[in-house]
Amino acid sequence: MIFYDCTTAPSPRQVRMFIAEKGLTDSIKNIEVNLRDAEQLSPEFKNINPYCTVPVLETETGERFFSTAGCCRYLEDAYPNPPLMGVDKEEKAMVADMQWRMEIDGFLAVGESLRNSAPGLKNRALTGPDNYEQIPELADRGRERVKRFFTVVNKILDDRTYIAGKNFSIADITAFCTISFADRLKFEIPEEATNLRRWLENINSRPSTLV
Repeated sequence: MIFYDCTTAPSPRQVRMFIAEKGLTDSIKNIEVNLRDAEQLSPEFKNINPYCTVPVLETETGERFFSTAGCCRYLEDAYPNPPLMGVDKEEKAMVADMQWRMEIDGFLAVGESLRNSAPGLKNRALTGPDNYEQIPELADRGRERVKRFFTVVNKILDDRTYIAGKNFSIADITAFCTISFADRLKFEIPEEATNLRRWLENINSRPSTLV
């Protein structure tokens, strides 16, 4: 398999962590895509991914998946152990539920804040082949949503070791990458969010966080 990556971007990091948790890091060829130089918009990369984004996972048969969801779904089914998307119907549903919440309420909120405010992303408010103007009000809204996200996740962790329950899952990976992304943008976890801080310390001890 081939994994098209960018080590500075949060979306590929989610899949890198997933790959590491599966013990597949040394089994998958990694190709770095330079987003800073807009390599993802080059004709050569468009032939690989017409959506002009990373991550991309290419299988041994040449099939390609262009989203974190697609990449991780394929890997989960191809390499079911250790399970990262639940083991029974209740846990699978809870993991899917929490994964959706982490993406929508957290990851997209941080991205909304960054892409609508960073000078280097002028006219690039959305990923992909087309240009979109920044909307400053969306950056403001994104910042408020991130603050709310910290509060909500802290509450979720009131009686849970991990985001979706007793087992580590893709929801923890997404939450961790979201919070790491937010930290780079100078968002701070509130002091009173003790559950979130405890969870973060636990996740930081996993080797996959180093990828």
